[in-house]
Amino acid sequence: MKRKSQVWSSLITLALLMGIGSSSAIASEMPANQTHQFRKIEQPFSLKLAVTMGGIALIGAEIWWFLLKKPKTQKAQLQQGLQELTITVDGGYEPNYIVVQVGQPVRLNFFRKDSSNCLEEVLLPDFGIVTNLPLNKTTSVEFTPQKPGEYPFTCGMRMFRGIVAAQSSM
Repeated sequence: MKRKSQVWSSLITLALLMGIGSSSAIASEMPANQTHQFRKIEQPFSLKLAVTMGGIALIGAEIWWFLLKKPKTQKAQLQQGLQELTITVDGGYEPNYIVVQVGQPVRLNFFRKDSSNCLEEVLLPDFGIVTNLPLNKTTSVEFTPQKPGEYPFTCGMRMFRGIVAAQSSM
């Protein structure tokens, strides 16, 4: 929690320094005897503050999305010696953190709703799997994790991600 507050305070300080420093730097660059082709337009402080706060909010949203967002976790269900789970592919993977047991076969059923080209295939590089995902159909991927660990899976462009967490005992 302390790290989050340090990041936020650093971002706010940086944004304020950039806003204050840029206006004084522009004013000091103009020589007095030069004809002005461009006129400096003074903006109200409230507008500068609103733009700065909007930028900070967008940076904060990006940090949350890529670094702080909690994954949706689900444990695969064991049925007749096979661990199985359905993953919805719609603007990402849901759930995107799957817990399985080591040494048991796993079947992940990907149901693709999103027509984006990025999500038309899924990659599980640790298992050597590349599978096309047809739109509005369920595609099964089967593998068996032999060692405990986290095994990533991604879309074809490696933008959307998920994790298969293999545990030795659940």
